[in-house]
Amino acid sequence: MTSGSDVGTGARYVETPNLTINAGGTVFSYRDLGPRSGVPLILLNHWGAVLDNFDPEIVDGLAGKRRVIATDYRGMGASGGTAPVTVDDMARDAIALIRALGFERVDLLGFSLGGFVAQDIVLKAPELVRKLILAGTGPAGGIGIDKVGRVSWPLIIKGLLTRRDPKTFLFFTSTANGRQAAKAFLSRLETRKANRDKGPTPMAFLRQLKAIEAWGRQAPQDLGGIQIPVLIANGDNDIMVPTANSIDMAKRIPGAQLVIYEDAGHGGIFQNHADFVSKATSFLDA
Repeated sequence: MTSGSDVGTGARYVETPNLTINAGGTVFSYRDLGPRSGVPLILLNHWGAVLDNFDPEIVDGLAGKRRVIATDYRGMGASGGTAPVTVDDMARDAIALIRALGFERVDLLGFSLGGFVAQDIVLKAPELVRKLILAGTGPAGGIGIDKVGRVSWPLIIKGLLTRRDPKTFLFFTSTANGRQAAKAFLSRLETRKANRDKGPTPMAFLRQLKAIEAWGRQAPQDLGGIQIPVLIANGDNDIMVPTANSIDMAKRIPGAQLVIYEDAGHGGIFQNHADFVSKATSFLDA
């Protein structure tokens, strides 16, 4: 693990060194790649995710033109501390981390739980965020978000019984397309062989689920107050954070762009990674 002063400039995500930085008394683990110019893009990932759960095809595609920083939440992977049980705390952590890295303005890409955190960051510190990408996610109080555990546990158990990664069932459709995409995505996540991140502990996994379910029960936020460009992406059959939430956010956020991928689930951006990178790059460059 390298200190935050040694900037990671690995050409590819799978070779990018693991870095750490102290923000607000917690040591956070992150990876940093891409050119040093322009507005950096901060990646915020899903429930139970560590640095090795970011899709290297998406990270590399985005890092071709901009600085990209992938982060671990508190209590996840090699980050210190205890995993928060609220999105509010995760957003405060992310703001502290962004400021500790010395950035005055960033772009955010939040996937799933990361999308909850990203929305909360924009509402808490609007001056900090230039553009926002929300994928496979939904608003506070959104449809079905408080039922994520009930939907997920049977499929997590199915994964254990069939010796397959539960993301096969949680992130992708059961069609031939979906199964092929799941296999390709999971294989990409195994590309990095050296210096992999630590996996999540069961306690951290359960604490994050509490945060997700609390977000689903929370009062809706005023998304009409988001005055920056927003791109929203999802599959048309997201069983974890129902697709209706993406459509709802696009209606509530002024001028938001919406991309819905056909025959795709929660992991629609992984299934359509080349198209997503192209659309996200155009959006960030505009």
